[in-house]
Amino acid sequence: MPDKTVFIVDDDGAVRKGLAFSLRAAGYAVEAFPSALAFLEGYDPQRGGCLLLDVQMPGMTGVELQEQLNVRGWRLPVIFITGHGTVSLAVAAIKAGAFDFVEKPLREEALLESIDRALNWNDTTHEERLERAQLQARAALLTEREREVLDLVAAGEPSWPGTGAHGARARSCTNRRRWKA
Repeated sequence: MPDKTVFIVDDDGAVRKGLAFSLRAAGYAVEAFPSALAFLEGYDPQRGGCLLLDVQMPGMTGVELQEQLNVRGWRLPVIFITGHGTVSLAVAAIKAGAFDFVEKPLREEALLESIDRALNWNDTTHEERLERAQLQARAALLTEREREVLDLVAAGEPSWPGTGAHGARARSCTNRRRWKA
């Protein structure tokens, strides 16, 4: 089951504490960080959850942190929060993969709805990653010949009628299917 933690990264201590209090009261697990670098140092990419991220912070900005997440391959839905938002900034953040963009002052209902959607998205991607890992593990067990046939089928070659051209007879494929079933 994926992690349901809401990570908060905001340089304003009062905003961090207020958000953490409100989200805990709403039933979320919360971890707060005072800077983008503190988050990068403290976050375990095996965890899920979602990230509430201030856009403008000293040092590494929220947009730069989002870029770092992308470079590292850390798939964590990002909800930007800002008091200084512009349309061009929001568009750039969404194009870079942000999940949502919310302006301060925050409306609690809208924020909670966005967090729920982000966590549900994370559940779905977590399940997809597990399924992909299971398929990769099963593919690793194939013999070299089975892998060749799988690659041909994946490339659109029929495994049934055209198998003779690849060194296997149709009857061999039928038997192989029966053995594997």
